Amino acid sequence: MRIALLEDELEQARNIQLILAEPGNRCDTFQTGQSFMSAVQHRSYDLLILDWQIPDMTGIDVLRSVRAQLNWPIPVVFLTQRDSEQDIVQALDAGADDYLAKPARPAELLARIKALVRRINPENEKELLNFGAFGIDTQQRTIKLNGEVLTLTDKDFDLALFLFQNQGRLLTREMLLERVWGVTRDINTRTVDTHMSRLRRRLGLNPENGYRIKTIYQRGYRLEAMLVSTPADPDRLEAH
Repeated sequence: MRIALLEDELEQARNIQLILAEPGNRCDTFQTGQSFMSAVQHRSYDLLILDWQIPDMTGIDVLRSVRAQLNWPIPVVFLTQRDSEQDIVQALDAGADDYLAKPARPAELLARIKALVRRINPENEKELLNFGAFGIDTQQRTIKLNGEVLTLTDKDFDLALFLFQNQGRLLTREMLLERVWGVTRDINTRTVDTHMSRLRRRLGLNPENGYRIKTIYQRGYRLEAMLVSTPADPDRLEAH
């Protein structure tokens, strides 16, 4: 996973990074609320970990900004020295998904994160996924549109599955390259643009089928659900 950590104490931050990196996660650390919020708005993360006491604002303020500005329910964990019942209740009421007291215990932190992601994204563990007119079989690696199997390459399927599992979420080109292509170094991101354009056609992503891929200028892409209009019933029109 890609994790953003808000922690102003460098030694604490390094320890937490080491814990999170062990299972292969990528963790970016920020020491101020402003730098953290800027990164969260312009990059794509799977999980946020917040300290409460930071130099320029409180972790609660950061959490409220995240919930107000992001258009998808990113998991948020508080990891802080404040551990009173009142603090925990305040954080959970503000939108936190879990709350742990420092110092971080490696096994517990990783187990809590794993359980949280599983709870937030239960659809990701199912073999058969349904998204309106689209049906995805993750075992057979097929996608159907209105019951008809679509002709897709392996990369088309991987890209489509990742989009549907993260619908409503901004996905940067760099994140798509990392998650779908397995590329972590900088390469020409037109690879993503080319595949995305082709996928629009192959999946039939249009208002009639209920989904579209929206290009976010200079940032990436977002799969959006759309309202499907149904034709009016002429008999009902005549009756009224």
